[in-house]
Amino acid sequence: MYLSALKIKNFRQFGHDNHALNIQFNEGVTALVGENDAGKTAVIDAIRYVLQTRDAEYLRLQIEDFHIASDGTQAETITLRCTLEGLSVAELGAFAEYVTYTGGVGRLYVHWSARRVVASASTRKWVDISVRSGENGEGPALDVGVRQLLATAYLKPLRDAEREMSPGRNSRLSQVLSSFPNIDAGNSFDSAALPVHLSDAEALSIAGMGDLLRHLVNRHGAIVSAQKEINETYLRPLSLAGQPLTSSIGFGEAGTDPTKLKQILERLELGLLDYATGKARGIYGLGSNNVLFMACELLLLGKEPDGLPLLLIEEPEAHLHPQRQLQLMEFLEAAARPSAGLRPVQVILTTHSPNLSSKIPLQNLVLMQRQQAFSLAQSLTCLAPDDYRFLSRFLDVTKAGLFFAKGLLVVEGDAEAILLPSLARRLGKDLTKHGVSIINVGGVGLRRYSKILQRKDPSKGEITVPTACITDMDVMPDCAPEITSLKGVKGSVWPDKSDRRWRAMKDFGSTPADLEKGLKEHRDKKTESDGQCVRTFVADHWTLEYDLAFQGLSKEVHHAGYLAINEEKIDENKETKDSLLKKADTAFTKIQSTHTTEEARCSAIYKLFKRASKAIAAQHLIDLIDQRFEARTLDAITLRGLLPTYVVHAIEYATGGSALATTSSSAHIVTVPIAPNSGSADPVEEVAK
Repeated sequence: MYLSALKIKNFRQFGHDNHALNIQFNEGVTALVGENDAGKTAVIDAIRYVLQTRDAEYLRLQIEDFHIASDGTQAETITLRCTLEGLSVAELGAFAEYVTYTGGVGRLYVHWSARRVVASASTRKWVDISVRSGENGEGPALDVGVRQLLATAYLKPLRDAEREMSPGRNSRLSQVLSSFPNIDAGNSFDSAALPVHLSDAEALSIAGMGDLLRHLVNRHGAIVSAQKEINETYLRPLSLAGQPLTSSIGFGEAGTDPTKLKQILERLELGLLDYATGKARGIYGLGSNNVLFMACELLLLGKEPDGLPLLLIEEPEAHLHPQRQLQLMEFLEAAARPSAGLRPVQVILTTHSPNLSSKIPLQNLVLMQRQQAFSLAQSLTCLAPDDYRFLSRFLDVTKAGLFFAKGLLVVEGDAEAILLPSLARRLGKDLTKHGVSIINVGGVGLRRYSKILQRKDPSKGEITVPTACITDMDVMPDCAPEITSLKGVKGSVWPDKSDRRWRAMKDFGSTPADLEKGLKEHRDKKTESDGQCVRTFVADHWTLEYDLAFQGLSKEVHHAGYLAINEEKIDENKETKDSLLKKADTAFTKIQSTHTTEEARCSAIYKLFKRASKAIAAQHLIDLIDQRFEARTLDAITLRGLLPTYVVHAIEYATGGSALATTSSSAHIVTVPIAPNSGSADPVEEVAK
């Protein structure tokens, strides 16, 4: 039996009708991810209200829990419904009067509703709560015993695991141990037949061992003497005739064997041992104790023969370093599978950790966004099965940040990832303030990552995270192959198209009309996966570096490439940055005078990137632009005109420019070129697109 679905109506940020929440859960692990205030905690609390929790913590409904609409009116009724599926034959029998059969399949619906009786929570009874079965709450009310069987284990955020594992009344450890089979096995203690050997004592039950210990302590000489002294010296003189006062020293446990067992278990504590000495020590921090606490809860759920094996965890990453977070995720996934002596445990967790999110299978994630829940299961996204296999290998921590962003810039290389935050800030579109993340896919899988946020059936809701994919046009001007010294190029004689991995303008048409058509088809192919919140912004001409130079930053791009080539000379103090910039000025002037067209000049500048690291050049380019801002020779308005239009439009779209609905921002359809992959060893020749 597992929790398969939850419906929320008029609870906190979730309204009714189209604003109600319907969320599906996996049989194993389900992780709720998303930005703050998306409703992750509300989902967990809704489950707690409906099914209750094993820690017996009283969860009091607040008047603020009733949804407040945008017009200020507050809902009168909250409706929560949990759907439980996968019931075994025994469970169908145990819940027989509450089960609903549809198409021969039995499901248990737990329908929880709360109605406001008065407008204030200050009165003793201000809300009327009902818990019934049936899909619409038309079935019989669930009694206390049934609700106890459905109670979940819950680990709150910022939990104090050490306190939870300490001894005390109804401690978590005592609950875990009491669920173990044969915990009450063994013989009772008989004071008339004291155990002579250790094996005799080991044959006693835990309650019997307590009786034996009590008996031995009571017979200890010091205890007997103290008791005798109190009775004879102090109590006898104070006794009235016929009413003697007599005392007895001993343990406080009393009652039946189950009561004695419970009292003993509540005195036990669970702690970590020093791995070197094997002795208990108190230097373990919150993180290690958190792991111990979760292990204890999973053991309790796995060992119990009946009830709902559901564990709710808010922020399991709390107090854990990244490596242990990954280890914890593997552990939770293992606990969700059947194993010897343990039944599988369903885990529903919330997390803000990209580290954890990258470890959880994509199909097990539910993205919470703007009070909606979007499962990323295979049947619900635009991803194909091979996309899931690809992303399971390449969805790392940095890319998992896409689940928590308000906007996304998906780029193909390090240069874009380094440049765009600085350019956006200078344009007055600070990415951090707008909650925009840059996802660097390293030259591969751009479309796969964007499809994560596209829904197969948008009529059921769309994810509204503006996602701008930035890609090179990858068509170089006809002069570039010779200028950049591509292999096999001699003037206008090029290798056959099938023997090369790069493309130039004339490959797309020999007449202006054919060229325009060919380039449009090429550009359209790069944007064919667009839709919903995803837009692709294609380079106006060739690549980012070429386009930056062509649009108006040719000197800065050239100098940045020149500095990147000579980076080691600066590091080894063989040259200063100023001396290299003077040499760069000379080299740039030569390029300007040697080549007669802007395409040729920018191609010569781009040739530097056969040797220069694009990432290092991007850092130098940022410095050069910043220096111009500091010198007041450049401002935001001027910079906007010097940047490629597709870069500006991508930044504006990702930071909330919803009016930008076009997939391509280029105004240079005919003058567009194609080129190198920024992640390849030879950025001009190794064009694998």
